[in-house]
Amino acid sequence: MNGGRTMIGLPKTTEFNKRIPKQKFYENMDISPVLKKVFVEQVKIIYWRNKIAASTTNLAVGSHVTEIEVFEVRLNSPVLDDSLLRQIDKEIPYHILFLLEYQGKYQAWIGYKEAATSGNNAFKVNGYYHTEWLTEDELPLKVDGLSVDKVYENFVRQIAGDALRSETGKTESLKESVERDNRRQELKKQIAALQTKVRKERQLNKQVQLNAELKKLKKEMEVLSSGL
Repeated sequence: MNGGRTMIGLPKTTEFNKRIPKQKFYENMDISPVLKKVFVEQVKIIYWRNKIAASTTNLAVGSHVTEIEVFEVRLNSPVLDDSLLRQIDKEIPYHILFLLEYQGKYQAWIGYKEAATSGNNAFKVNGYYHTEWLTEDELPLKVDGLSVDKVYENFVRQIAGDALRSETGKTESLKESVERDNRRQELKKQIAALQTKVRKERQLNKQVQLNAELKKLKKEMEVLSSGL
């Protein structure tokens, strides 16, 4: 990225552009030797590119999201263990948009993040959404919304694409969309496991029973996917 422009068209007032030494992360975080190895081997450089907040934009203060930090993570290879992003996300008490960079291409990663109700971490992360490898201009990201909450929600939806698209005309909170997508992923696994069972089952009455269960799960999947 050249210094004359901001990433993903963010307002210049949000620019931070500070390089964070990798060791700062693994010295100050509760990190396992395995994760430290991931940091050392897979990550080249981390830049804290932007800080999106009411104080750096004309957005209204968010009631759940106070700031969105944009971290550019330059990689040594096109693969990164997402447990590293999860660890950073858990320990930093703000919402984070990760832009992974490898050989001039980018992937945008964002976790659906909620305040942790127990334990030492500030947040719990319920899973990640990410784009394919794209040029910076192709990234489907734009600041959309009047509050920091809404901008974060729209970043998650922009990155997730169809996975979080709700039924036409239906208003759905981000939490509801994420829960629906999680259930859909769970159903996919259950359907695949049942199909394998049906194929292996030799007893007809058991096959009938398993097929009835399969039909029920497929019907639920159909309902959950009807908005896509």
